[in-house]
Amino acid sequence: MPERGRPRTFDRTATLRRAMDVFWAKGYEGASMSDLTAAMGIKSPSLYAAFGSKEALFLEATDLYTRVEGADIWSALEDSPTASLAIERFLCRTAEAYSQADRPQGCLIALGALHQDSSKGAICDDLRRRRAENHMALRKRLDRGIAEGELPPDFDSHAAATFFATVQHGMSIQARDGASHAGLLATVAGAMVAWKAMAGTDAA
Repeated sequence: MPERGRPRTFDRTATLRRAMDVFWAKGYEGASMSDLTAAMGIKSPSLYAAFGSKEALFLEATDLYTRVEGADIWSALEDSPTASLAIERFLCRTAEAYSQADRPQGCLIALGALHQDSSKGAICDDLRRRRAENHMALRKRLDRGIAEGELPPDFDSHAAATFFATVQHGMSIQARDGASHAGLLATVAGAMVAWKAMAGTDAA
C-alpha cells in the first residue's frame, strides 16, 4: 500500500545542518522561527512535521553538532599518548575549530543557552548535561595519566578538569568576540604553563 501523505521534498540532514548553524550563531532564544525556516528553506508546517518543535529541533541540532563539530576536539584526549599532549592537542584543536571563518565562532554547547529558556529549562538542562559529560571526559583522561604514572598520585584531576573546561569555555567567548586563531593559541600557551605547575613538571 503506498505511503499516505505528501512526501518530504528536502534533505533532512542538510536542513538540520542549516538549523544547527542558526542556533550556533544566535542561540536557542535568539533564533526565531522565521530565522530557522528561512535558513532551512522550508515552511513552518514542514519544520513541525519533520522535527516536532523548536525545542526538539534544537536538541537534534546539538546532537549533530557534537558528532560533526566536536568529535575532532574530543578525540585528542583518547588519541594522544600522554595526558600532557592530550590537553595541549585538545586546546589547540579547540582554537582551530572556534576560529574558522566559514562558520559561527565559538561553541554551541557553551553559548547556545546560558539563561533559563522558554522550554521550561529543557534546553539549558540538556546543554548543562553535555558540559558535564565533557568535564568527565577531561577528568577520565587525567585519571588515566595518574594510573599510568605520568601524573602524581595526589594530582587533583577534578580541579584540573574544571580548569581546562573553563579555559575552553573562555576561548569560546573570546572567539565569539572576534579573537583570531593566533590569539586563541596564546591562551593555549598560558594554559600549558598552568599545566606544568599542576603536574609538577617542566616537561612538554
